[in-house]
Amino acid sequence: MEKPLKALRGAVCAANTREAIAAGTVKLYDELLSRNKLAEADILSLLFSLTPDLDALNPAAALRQQGRAEETAMMVFQEAAVTGSLPGIIRLIVHCRLSAPARHVYLDGAETLRPDWSDQ
Repeated sequence: MEKPLKALRGAVCAANTREAIAAGTVKLYDELLSRNKLAEADILSLLFSLTPDLDALNPAAALRQQGRAEETAMMVFQEAAVTGSLPGIIRLIVHCRLSAPARHVYLDGAETLRPDWSDQ
């Protein structure tokens, strides 16, 4: 029987440098895979969003430069600028095949976005 389709959510705070965006992206991706015991072969697509203040690097490019998610469809969006929003946020949705319950990941200050999911 095929594993059910799930969507994993996550976010990480990063400074607007190439290095910080790359490190935050890889850290978030790796933690989502680790906590969910997920293989890259079970990932269907990745959707990233960035707050408008993050423009130094595309997170999809950061993964590809690390040799990660090479066979995965990825898309990156800029979030709407909303007054009072937490700046410096990279968000990620992973569409995947997963039998276990989804474990979402919020790191490095992004825990305030979803405190109910931060302790998973």
